[in-house]
Amino acid sequence: MRIDSPQALGHAARAIRKQLGLTQSEVAMTAGTSLRFIVEVEKGKPTCQLGKVLTVLATLGVTLDLNPPTGVTIQPTGGTDREPSDATDA
Repeated sequence: MRIDSPQALGHAARAIRKQLGLTQSEVAMTAGTSLRFIVEVEKGKPTCQLGKVLTVLATLGVTLDLNPPTGVTIQPTGGTDREPSDATDA
């Protein structure tokens, strides 16, 4: 599935949650977020915190894959809590 906007991500998250038979409250409790945050994610709020969004998606069993342009490779960092070493390169 191609996700190209916060709204598309929110729509997908809502559809998955509903197919799993979960309420927004259940997802919020399991993900450790507020009900309001789940509502905002599902509405496609563009300023939602990425880390929390990823936690909500993981709660729903969703994984994300990056598909870089042809010829571009990304080396794994070995952990999810480490920042890239070249984060300040412009």
